Amino acid sequence: MSARTDYHINLFYSVEDGGYVADVPDLKSCSAFGGTPEVALREVLVAKMAWLATAKKHKKPVPKPRYRPAIYALAH
Repeated sequence: MSARTDYHINLFYSVEDGGYVADVPDLKSCSAFGGTPEVALREVLVAKMAWLATAKKHKKPVPKPRYRPAIYALAH
């Protein structure tokens, strides 16, 4: 999926947690933790797929990708 059709992922270092946090702003409470950025990203991709599968299984609405940081607006 391209950046325009997939969910945005935030990735940042958390001093409080002592590691990296990745989250998907469009999917409520979809986040993951890792000791490295790569692990956090890999784990949030697993969490995203689980979030979407669970929503589908329970016939819950799945939001369209909407969140875009300002940098996306500058690229167009």
